[in-house]
Amino acid sequence: MLLKNANILVIDDDEDVLIALRLLLKSMVNSVTVNKNPNAITDLLQKQDFDVVILDMNFNGLVNTGNEGIFWLKKIKEINSKIDIILITAYGDIDLAIRSLKEGASDFLVKPWKNEKIIEAIKSLILKKKVTKSNNFEAKKGSKIIGESEVMLDVFTKISKVAPTDANILILGENGTGKDLIAQAIHEHSNRKNKPFVKVDVGSLTSSLFESELFGYKKGAFTGANEDRIGRFEAANGGTLFLDEIGNITLGQQVRLLSVLQNRQVIPLGSNAAIDLDIRLICATNLGLSDLADEHKFRKDLIYRINTVDIIVPPLRDRGKDITLISHHFINIYAEKYFKEPFKLTPEFIKKLKGHSFPGNVRELQYILERSVIMAEGNTLNSNDLVFSAIERNAAVIATKTVNLETLEKTTILKVIEKNNGNITKSAKELGITRTALYRRLHKYDL
Repeated sequence: MLLKNANILVIDDDEDVLIALRLLLKSMVNSVTVNKNPNAITDLLQKQDFDVVILDMNFNGLVNTGNEGIFWLKKIKEINSKIDIILITAYGDIDLAIRSLKEGASDFLVKPWKNEKIIEAIKSLILKKKVTKSNNFEAKKGSKIIGESEVMLDVFTKISKVAPTDANILILGENGTGKDLIAQAIHEHSNRKNKPFVKVDVGSLTSSLFESELFGYKKGAFTGANEDRIGRFEAANGGTLFLDEIGNITLGQQVRLLSVLQNRQVIPLGSNAAIDLDIRLICATNLGLSDLADEHKFRKDLIYRINTVDIIVPPLRDRGKDITLISHHFINIYAEKYFKEPFKLTPEFIKKLKGHSFPGNVRELQYILERSVIMAEGNTLNSNDLVFSAIERNAAVIATKTVNLETLEKTTILKVIEKNNGNITKSAKELGITRTALYRRLHKYDL
């Protein structure tokens, strides 16, 4: 699937090589173009876009310096610097390989090659292209939300639809899933992108700080208020206000917040003058829908106010191939940060990664990969280079048990409701819970 849209160009003066590579690759990729004459390269590149060029190092049987290959490598890079080039030669030479990589080659293989090795080399290059493609959502300068799984494509679609509007957004998801990046992406793709983006972790504000931080205060409003200070609401005027961990604020704080949102005005502490607000509100929480539906924890009228549209960010364990994409992204970042050569990830390394449940989600993956890069001896990451701490292993076990229990409960509810032809009263009675409790679970599992 990874190679199905790839276009490959093979340049080699050996007819047998051209036939072998064409037969090997034609069923895997979109197209394979072969040519014996390197002088045809310019015309070929002008007629078609290629993802990878497989280029021979020597076109003169009497001279094996590799200079011809280096010459055509530079020529290709002049025409299109983004094309990946794999150089192949019958004369394995370390100095030549290093020289070709410095000149811009993406890989260097020696004839005769192993088929699986050349396929793996092409796959690796195509995968890197995917990681760096601009079709991932820009969250802020230098930061992208990486994802090609169906669940993340659904999130991207939702972002693209809601961002240009002024609708209030509630972002739901576990810790470490990147809810703050989603909020930033919405702002960056909105009509307010040139205005302030102000983030507040309201869950960490004490009762005494809640109003002064959000609404501001006047000099002398309380002990220690030595000067006027604008609140976060006013600081975000004209732009976007992002309230993170909204589910952790008290009912009393919810009342104050609701008042401001209803009136679209804020009154700083120690003042009687109301300040008009023009903000786009985005909130986020790691609480589930069932917790937010509990009126003992969260006011319904506030939920309605902040939740014009909700976006549920999936946990990493549900994102399949995104784990590989994100891993390449962070490995490249940390290789550069710690002044190391680019890394290759072995299939065993990826398999071990995918076998972990990542209860800490992308944030946990990021820290694990940084540790792997720091501790790695060479520039190939194997399964032994991937070490999970005792805390991470224990959290993964707990998370797996929780997921299994939730899956069991969800499946049981569906079976009972289907058995009773959708009759909620009968289903609740059979399950041994109240109608209200059943409705709460239906809401929780989005059934």
